[in-house]
Amino acid sequence: MSAIMEFLRFIPLLILPTLAKMPPLITLEEHYVSATTPDAMKALFKEQTQFVPNVMEKLTNLSSLRLSDMDKGDVTIQVVSHAAGLGSYPVNYSRSANDQVYEAVKNAKGRLAGFATAPMSQPAEAAAEFRRAVTELGFVGALVDNHDGKGGYFDGEEYDAFWAVAEEFDVPVYLHPTWPSEDMAPRYQGNFDPIAANSLGSSGWGWHQDTGLHVLRLFASGLFDRRPKLKIIAGHMGEMIPFMLQRIDRLSGRWSTAQRNFTTVYRENIYVTTSGVWSLDPMRCILANTPIDHILYSIDYPFTSNEVGLAWFKELEASGLVDQEQLEAIAYKNAEKLLRIKVDDVKGNCTHGTA
Repeated sequence: MSAIMEFLRFIPLLILPTLAKMPPLITLEEHYVSATTPDAMKALFKEQTQFVPNVMEKLTNLSSLRLSDMDKGDVTIQVVSHAAGLGSYPVNYSRSANDQVYEAVKNAKGRLAGFATAPMSQPAEAAAEFRRAVTELGFVGALVDNHDGKGGYFDGEEYDAFWAVAEEFDVPVYLHPTWPSEDMAPRYQGNFDPIAANSLGSSGWGWHQDTGLHVLRLFASGLFDRRPKLKIIAGHMGEMIPFMLQRIDRLSGRWSTAQRNFTTVYRENIYVTTSGVWSLDPMRCILANTPIDHILYSIDYPFTSNEVGLAWFKELEASGLVDQEQLEAIAYKNAEKLLRIKVDDVKGNCTHGTA
């Protein structure tokens, strides 16, 4: 479905009367592309540039256009993170990207916050840059690519210093999908158009199941025993894990001698966002097996519009699946607690008048 058709599907919901006052909205998976991003990385977004209107213009804007789009979706605060792919480049690219976000946050009167990007292909440098972003730039966590660019995951001891930063400063790590590595790509190629292969390997399927696999690998490695206070965010309604939770829990006891079973780790250490999945069906699943204070509203801007997210949120409000207290928790209160940011700190004009 094209972005335009997706939006048209939700137009009736945009004019639904709200059941109560609309709460403020905080979103956590909202991307940009830095001024120093290599052209080779930008080229990875060829599918999105073909099917999502003005996506590159929006990715490269951290000021008026972004804030205007936030207003269209009633977003009070957006946590900005770099688009997928930068983690395989040298640390200077991550530093430059983080510095650019820092300047944008300073100028946005509280409406933007930052997730650090980090060069995950270089574990020591990734840990150091994560620490700098939190301690010197005031970032509220990190959003990192799901593998190191060559298919390597982060369950080895070389990444312990990176995870230590997250636990030491009590900030979350958003484990975000990235493009298939060279050895992964053939799994998604077949007797069909290369455009389909590109989508199957990325947002159409591959990067969701691969990010879910990464979370399971972290569990199997004993990371959550070594770092019991670690907080991991998985987007797109939990990257398939909630749907398979019971089976994972039953079988994962064979994987290791973990002190807590997987469901306990899921409930205590894993947070999920709604990013880019605009159906109530997966939300029904998540509400049944995920603590309400671990569910957070997000968009996946600009690959999805803030207006589509708002229409879905109104659909959730009207559905009866959650009460007003739960709706507000998903909308912004859970994010306030997790990230230690406040909608009341926003200055200037915005949708909800939080000045």
